Amino acid sequence: MRTLLGLALLLPMLAVAAETGTALKDDSLRAEPYADARLSGKFTRGEKLEITGKQGAWLKVKTAKSTGWVRLLSVKRGSSTAGSSATGVLNVASGRAGTGQVVSTTGVRGLSAEELKAASYNAAEVQLLESYTVTQTQAQQFAVSGKLGAIEFKGLAASKEAE
Repeated sequence: MRTLLGLALLLPMLAVAAETGTALKDDSLRAEPYADARLSGKFTRGEKLEITGKQGAWLKVKTAKSTGWVRLLSVKRGSSTAGSSATGVLNVASGRAGTGQVVSTTGVRGLSAEELKAASYNAAEVQLLESYTVTQTQAQQFAVSGKLGAIEFKGLAASKEAE
């Protein structure tokens, strides 16, 4: 019974705890998660941000002055304060010790569940896509007209198709 009561008291605190981040560069906020959406505000490098949502490669953030969407690569998740003494051990374990290089990666997983459910087969689009293919002869003619030439790389075996 006490455990349930303790958990019930912690739930409101979990709802309040949002992820934080720091702006990596000066950037604009968008009203929607699209590059051509209207601007809804700006923030500056180093500014503290509250991350309230994510959609694809976009984060919904809240600044001191406004709220909007920004590209994932403009925000460093977590606080920007110095790491703990365990940071060095973690760097060694991850292979980053001593590199002096900052590494940033972004993973976008493609279509959302709603987009996949709404998708339907479109034979006309598939046919249009297939119409863009070219033969080897057409590709060679294009290369010659653009004054392009083949380059041989030592150590790479030629494919059977090229011979």
